Amino acid sequence: MTAFILVSGMFTGTHIWQDTVAHLTAAGAEVHTVALTGLDGPRAAAAPRVDLETHIADVLAVIDSVGAAGDRRIVLVGHDYGIHPAVGAADRRAERIERIVYLDSGLPRDGVPALAAVPDQSLRERLAGADGADGVLPPPALDEWSRWGSTAGVPDAALDRLTALAAPQPLGTLLQPLRLTGAVEPVPTTGVLCTGNGTSIELVQMLVRLGDPALRPLTDPRVTFFELPTGHWPMLSCPAELTDVLLRAAAGEGHRLEPVDDAAGPGHLQPFLMDVPDVPRERHGNVDFYLPDADQPRPAVVFVHGGPVPADARPTPRDWPGLTGYARRVAGDGAVGVLLDHRLHDLGDYERAAADVAAAVELARADPRVDQDRIALWFFSGGGLITADWLDTPPAWLRCLAATYPVLAPLPNWGLSETRLRPARAVANAGDLPVVLTRVGREMPEIAATVEEFLAAAKDCGADVEVIDVPNGHHGFETIDVTDESRAAVRHALRTVLDHAFDGHAR
Repeated sequence: MTAFILVSGMFTGTHIWQDTVAHLTAAGAEVHTVALTGLDGPRAAAAPRVDLETHIADVLAVIDSVGAAGDRRIVLVGHDYGIHPAVGAADRRAERIERIVYLDSGLPRDGVPALAAVPDQSLRERLAGADGADGVLPPPALDEWSRWGSTAGVPDAALDRLTALAAPQPLGTLLQPLRLTGAVEPVPTTGVLCTGNGTSIELVQMLVRLGDPALRPLTDPRVTFFELPTGHWPMLSCPAELTDVLLRAAAGEGHRLEPVDDAAGPGHLQPFLMDVPDVPRERHGNVDFYLPDADQPRPAVVFVHGGPVPADARPTPRDWPGLTGYARRVAGDGAVGVLLDHRLHDLGDYERAAADVAAAVELARADPRVDQDRIALWFFSGGGLITADWLDTPPAWLRCLAATYPVLAPLPNWGLSETRLRPARAVANAGDLPVVLTRVGREMPEIAATVEEFLAAAKDCGADVEVIDVPNGHHGFETIDVTDESRAAVRHALRTVLDHAFDGHAR
């Protein structure tokens, strides 16, 4: 028999599992829920100092209470913050755990506190330097739950009950680093991704292809994945569907990620889909100039890569073939291609990445080989949020703004609900600034939704937006979809951006 042990997340207790427990029990499973000290029942009021070790002990107590019969298989499920005490306990009872299920949660790491996985960026910054761990974090009000994850699909009555029963989160549970011995590493795992909260299997696969070594273990055949088309609280929005996924996970089912082919290299390091001219490149700190054969100042196109990209990723984005391909083509057509490495290494880095972009633009405009009154900006992928700065107050010298498979709104689980970087709002102030948007037909749904939100806002305010469609293109199509359709889209985008940059002047 399978024995499920369910561990809830921040501010919540055993009550959130009520419907899931009923469905699992009806399916013949044994189910236990973990009452976390300080969060659940009468112990919430009586508890003294509570930290992550306290909650690990709570999970261990339940594991130890489950009989050790030979046919008893424990599947440990951690939702949200709950994955931290779950993994911590599994590390100490690895021989008892058949599988760990990461239910719309982060990836706990040795020595890293749970605070690192909290989606609310402003809260992370505020608490990161906290000296004491004896306080508590007040639970969200009814209209604040979206700061902690999408509430898509949760009935109003369930959201009311979630709010009424929410408990303050002891700060020690967020600030105390998780300590792991490594014993948990061989335990099979399953990730259940809630697409309404901004994560999908396709998105995780793309991140793995980027070469982040921290994500490479996700391609192990012992790791499986499922998706649920709902927000961050599937036990409230779709308990029957969650039950089915948990039972299938316990049986070892699920999607397995494709490993990176080390011989071929990741997709973003494959050759650009078009021939590129051999033009001079100059490196100025974190900015590269690709220079045309010209005697007079020329327009410049500044290319802004996406992200987040791990700080130790090599090569860095300004050496990725897709981006250098664009910059070289621009230089071959008579403009200065400008390509920079900005510091978007984490979701909390958008402000400094935006500052890096602004500095690169000023560096380019100050160069005597650049016509400072004819600048175009071209953004890719996660760099799309930074377009908001330039849409909101476009300078006179900005002749065009381009965006290719951009992310144009923070995804729900990014914790950026209060950011000013919202292109759909900023476009109302774009005036007559031409915008060239390359849209891929096989975009990840969570990203495609942000593009459609932007286009709807642009239509409402009459913004000058030209859409170039690549019906069969994927995110990053310039190196993975080497087709005539893709080439035609790139040529169209290059021609349009340069036409705006030169604005009738001879090339």
